[in-house]
Amino acid sequence: MSMSIIQLLPEHIANQIAAGEVIQRPASVVKELMENSIDAGAEFVQLHIKDAGKTLIQVVDDGDGMTPEDAVKCFQRHATSKLKSADDLFRLQTKGFRGEALASIASIAHVSMRTRKGDSETGTHIEVEGNTIKTNEQIVCSKGTIFEVKNLFYNVPARRNFLKSESIEFGHIRDEFERVALAHPDIKFSLHHNGQEIYQLQSGVLRMRVASIFGRNSNERLVPIEEETNIVSIKGFLGKPDAAKKTRGEQFFFVNNRFFKDSYFHHAIVKAFDGMISEKHYPSYCIYLDVDPAKIDVNIHPTKTEIKFEEDRFIYSILLSSVRQALGKHNIFPTLDFEAETTFDIPSSFRKTEPVEPQITVDPSFNPFQTQKSSGGSTGNGFSKALKNEGFGQAMPSPADWEQFYHIEEESTDQAVISNQTIGFQEEQNVGNYMVHDRYVFSPTKSGLLVIDVKRAKWRILYTELIGKFIHQALESQQMLFPIEKELTKTEMDLWLSHEKLLNQLGFQCECQQETLLIHGAPVVLPENSIDTCIDSLLADLQDRDIDQGDVAHHLVRRLTQNASKDAVVRRPEEAQALIETLFQCEDHALAPNGKKIMHTLLLTDIASNF
Repeated sequence: MSMSIIQLLPEHIANQIAAGEVIQRPASVVKELMENSIDAGAEFVQLHIKDAGKTLIQVVDDGDGMTPEDAVKCFQRHATSKLKSADDLFRLQTKGFRGEALASIASIAHVSMRTRKGDSETGTHIEVEGNTIKTNEQIVCSKGTIFEVKNLFYNVPARRNFLKSESIEFGHIRDEFERVALAHPDIKFSLHHNGQEIYQLQSGVLRMRVASIFGRNSNERLVPIEEETNIVSIKGFLGKPDAAKKTRGEQFFFVNNRFFKDSYFHHAIVKAFDGMISEKHYPSYCIYLDVDPAKIDVNIHPTKTEIKFEEDRFIYSILLSSVRQALGKHNIFPTLDFEAETTFDIPSSFRKTEPVEPQITVDPSFNPFQTQKSSGGSTGNGFSKALKNEGFGQAMPSPADWEQFYHIEEESTDQAVISNQTIGFQEEQNVGNYMVHDRYVFSPTKSGLLVIDVKRAKWRILYTELIGKFIHQALESQQMLFPIEKELTKTEMDLWLSHEKLLNQLGFQCECQQETLLIHGAPVVLPENSIDTCIDSLLADLQDRDIDQGDVAHHLVRRLTQNASKDAVVRRPEEAQALIETLFQCEDHALAPNGKKIMHTLLLTDIASNF
């Protein structure tokens, strides 16, 4: 008789496998425990974190608590208070119904729980290690539940080693905290990390909660959205187009008060903002959908952040039209006012420039009937055809005869510079390099014309110069006469503080006051008008979890030099020559730091083929 090769997994192994699906990082534990507190009817939920959750995750609530019997039962697999039949899965209104959650957490960490029901005199203290109950005793404690999860993944070293840096892991924890807090504005929440208060959120109306998560001064940038249909009810807030950011982060969808991610619905909102924000920016939104629970499936993903909608196409259309309507109601769309006085409208490019009176010089000795030597109308005796015919012949004075009579000196606008430089193709041949539109340098070679992108060339030169300095010493800083103030969200401020030494090395000297960054000094290479956008792009890089933390310094130098060279122009032939010489001294002179090419050769054969 053959032996059976199928073995039943031991309980603790089965729990660890369940944990692998559900508990991917400290933030997963935070989500499970906070949702349990909410389902227990808590009015105040406190979250305390140490070392981004590796050392301690503590959740304190004033909810209903558990009886001594339930306190033991909740750590068993498939234990839940929410389901009695399979049909209940499709009528879920609560959150923490997953049976494996506490058993999974207890299999990979040291868990301590103190809980008491309101009508009991004593509470229960339970300690669990590796799914084994080590302590079970009656204690005196306040109503509600206190969960402490210590030494996460202590017995799964491979999983512990895969955790990212503290700032990244805490970023995930904060994400989960914000999602739960936004879903429940009627509940008070607090978050502390390593003893420092990050959030203290009072219960209140939805707008107050959204503004407190999106950061100070965000309230006036919020546009309400509300739509009622028989398929879906929509409410929430949109950020005005000028509040759009280059990084994701302030995009929240909720269905029946449960956070979810959906690229299809996100596309509807981006489409509604079409023409108001650039493709590289993301609109901010916090949108709550109310849908019949029987028409959604929340169980298609272990973490339940992906949800299947039966009527997703209808919801897409309703979402698109309601967002457009909300923006239109609050005059976000550009409108034409036919009664407005337009006589004094000034083009935007001139609004910041001081008006300059044109200087007119007149040459009193100029004779309009005397042809200039350079004029094509010369008759050999220095007189125009008009004068030769005593002014009564068929020949009229040519434009060349008159063009020097009134010579107007005026400030060169960008357009004038462009046209001059285009004409300069012929005029600057003796130098060898031609400038076109301030952006490109053309340099003749034996095989044709070498075209160099000025901005990318300056970027490569600057990056090569600064990356060498940066490794050995802090980059030179330019002190501001008055500090520049920049508003940051709590997340951005945390990012800045956690990378402060690195940013000081870049040349930024800043002081943090709550949610305001006071910039006292900035890198010398960075023009003052680029400081604001440079800080935005640096924060975007720091927030990008795909960037290798070991290589983050190089990313920041690359971003700094990109901002420092974005307005680079070459206007004089000697500047063009110096640019070419310096560029070719760089080791990697063919490519910009982002990998795009700096130069391209237009072959004479290719040029000739166009004629």
